[in-house]
Amino acid sequence: IALLQPTPETYDLFNDIILVSDGQIVYQGPWENVLEFFEAKGFRCPERKGVANFLQEVTSRKDQHQYWANKDEPYSYVSTQEFADTFQSFHVGRKQGQELNTPFDKRKRPPYCFDNFRVWCQQKRAFESLIYKGMAADETSEYGVSKKELLKACFSREWLLMKRNSSVYIFKMMQVST
Repeated sequence: IALLQPTPETYDLFNDIILVSDGQIVYQGPWENVLEFFEAKGFRCPERKGVANFLQEVTSRKDQHQYWANKDEPYSYVSTQEFADTFQSFHVGRKQGQELNTPFDKRKRPPYCFDNFRVWCQQKRAFESLIYKGMAADETSEYGVSKKELLKACFSREWLLMKRNSSVYIFKMMQVST
């Protein structure tokens, strides 16, 4: 999911953050460490500001200066490339680099990995039949319901939409007839 300026309540629901600016990944990792990363570069999120808004503005040339926290040092613009390079040396970036450089060991794979696609399909069908509680018809039916039922459902939906937007249809008919 890509969100632009989510509310603080929405931001708090995320586990991981991927901050992309100018086509570069500036930060990718747990949300708990994102402020630590920017504080290490000299930028601090004010208490009155939401973290999501701070993350959007701290990489912007126009807004970045207002978050400068190192009053002892003069401010200079930190580019997206500099942030991306710094992330590689940040402890979260180093950990990700180590994980990506480690060869994949099939014996340590999670239990939800399937050996082949056929097994996955069988498990998916079994799960769907539990959800639909017998509504999923025989194996030959592609959708689990007859074509007549699908047509009825589609027609009912279209009829509902036409009734809901009847004023638009009337206006269009008047427009076409004149």
